[in-house]
Amino acid sequence: MDEIADWRNCIDEIDVQLLKLLNERARCACEIGKIKAHKAMKINNPVREREIIARLRDQNRGPLPDAAIQNIFEQIIDECRSLEKNRER
Repeated sequence: MDEIADWRNCIDEIDVQLLKLLNERARCACEIGKIKAHKAMKINNPVREREIIARLRDQNRGPLPDAAIQNIFEQIIDECRSLEKNRER
């Protein structure tokens, strides 16, 4: 059981790192939202979003399959886009 506990501790530490990085990414998106609002630009940029997903799929070495990476990052992008929209007001 100690072996499982060790792996769970490892996961817990990674989760904290992911949380910090996700919030850092969200802060960047908020700043982009402010700039886009100031320049009267659209928040949604499907071309950029497709480029992000394609780049991440290309860099993916697993064990998560590309489809999982795409699903995860589509959700991250969607949440950040929501923050951008809120920042434009």
